[in-house]
Amino acid sequence: MDGPLWTETHAPDLDDLPQAELRDHLDRALAEPMNLVVHGPKGSGKTAAIRALTRAAHETPGADRIEINVADFFDSSKKEIAKDPRFSRFIDAKRRRNSSKADLINHVLKESASYSPATGEYKTVVLDNAEAMREDFQQALRRVMEQYYEATQFVIVTRQPSAVISPIRSRCFPIPVRSPTQNEIIEVLEEIVEAEGVEYDDDGLEYVAGAASGDLRKAILSAQTTYEQEGEITMNAAYETLSAVGTDERVQEMIADAEAGEFTDARSTLDELLVDEGYSGSEVLEAVLDVARSRYAGDELAQLHQLAGEIDMDLHTGTNDRLHVSHLLANLAE
Repeated sequence: MDGPLWTETHAPDLDDLPQAELRDHLDRALAEPMNLVVHGPKGSGKTAAIRALTRAAHETPGADRIEINVADFFDSSKKEIAKDPRFSRFIDAKRRRNSSKADLINHVLKESASYSPATGEYKTVVLDNAEAMREDFQQALRRVMEQYYEATQFVIVTRQPSAVISPIRSRCFPIPVRSPTQNEIIEVLEEIVEAEGVEYDDDGLEYVAGAASGDLRKAILSAQTTYEQEGEITMNAAYETLSAVGTDERVQEMIADAEAGEFTDARSTLDELLVDEGYSGSEVLEAVLDVARSRYAGDELAQLHQLAGEIDMDLHTGTNDRLHVSHLLANLAE
């Protein structure tokens, strides 16, 4: 993307959320603050909805919302966790040196929940992609929730509520988030493109919305990509832009970095594809296989297809796309 992401510059307020029942649930949570388990499929708008809630709930949401992406958190090194500006103030060199990674993560969770809110009566700790939480971390979370319930609201955001242990679920109000309908996505896209002054037609927005298959984030990023590449969002422009992933060059680079053991660079390219461009893990996996067929043959290609089949199954369980495609890249490095 050449400019700021539309998903960020047009982040919705509570009244802008396309699902009426979700707005009702969050209005209730705003009036009566409580712990929440927010669950639904990828791209349904769970994280955006919770950010909207915290902006409405807190006078200083930047200070009183602590957002932790669990998948990235567990994938980080002790050094990376200690240097994170959200946590560095309560992790000194001695603690980082003498603590295991699990102990350091538990310490971060406890400290994040323990300090007083900057304004108002409570702050919000958001644990996103919570399906990646290990059970020992969940047990620690349960104890922290019991200890700091008076001044801390906990919001568990996940695609798999069954992955959250029952003692945590029992302390939270469940909020299901369904995928928005195609018409709801079109309404969101229309508001964004009109605000951006983009030339469009109804067929173009309909094509973008349909191609996203209920993934609102993907639809918004696809609309932005179409506009940046074609200068408009019409049926022909959207078809030309979105009919193929169109990432061969970057996938080639990503695979080459993985083979060379430059895993940080390979994962950076993966993040661009998944986050900046809005492609799903399955789309990136398919692009990797397309490129791999020109690089490998025989047993190597057969092994890659076998691993890809396992990862494709993992992707369809609804767990973290980045984690599973990263697994494929790590195997290429080996």
